[in-house]
Amino acid sequence: MTNRRLFFNLPTILTWTRIVAIPIIMGVYFTPLQLATQNFISTLLFIVFAATDWLDGYLARKLNMTSAFGAFLDPVADKFLVCASMLVLVYLKRADVFAAFIIIGREVAISALREWMAQIGALRSVAVHMIGKLKTVVQMTAIALLLYDHTVADVTHTRLLGVWLLWLAVVLTVWSMVYYLQKALPEIRAKARQDNLPNTH
Repeated sequence: MTNRRLFFNLPTILTWTRIVAIPIIMGVYFTPLQLATQNFISTLLFIVFAATDWLDGYLARKLNMTSAFGAFLDPVADKFLVCASMLVLVYLKRADVFAAFIIIGREVAISALREWMAQIGALRSVAVHMIGKLKTVVQMTAIALLLYDHTVADVTHTRLLGVWLLWLAVVLTVWSMVYYLQKALPEIRAKARQDNLPNTH
């Protein structure tokens, strides 16, 4: 596979769109449009670009275009999109700073942990778990609802539901981080013991 195809095949182009989406979603709120229109456009963009998270992986497997670069870029794009969206919500005073700090901090911490595990050959110990997948679904739904910020069918306001889901995402965020740390610690300790063994050669 040439370098051009490695960086710009169909699955990776879809992944790149999530990174490109960040300034677009943020920029919507600096346009002269009415706030309700801004909310609708940013929500629509977020949902469309977030959907590429599933689509790029599916196409990579279906078209046999999986690559180490794609495996690296996919979670990076996800984290950029989530972190940027959380910052927008904090700026709009729709998300609590503490909740945003926990979610963004967890993304950074788990990324660093997985990098560390990869270096010691134990990446499988921190493979994506169902708790992490559930956290992602709840988190993405909360962000979309908070961006929309509108009353639905004169019954409920999406901000209220979004805030509840965001705090549920915070709980799942902490839970998943503890889970991954528990899985990683035995590998870290084993590696430390191995490194401390005297060299007999």
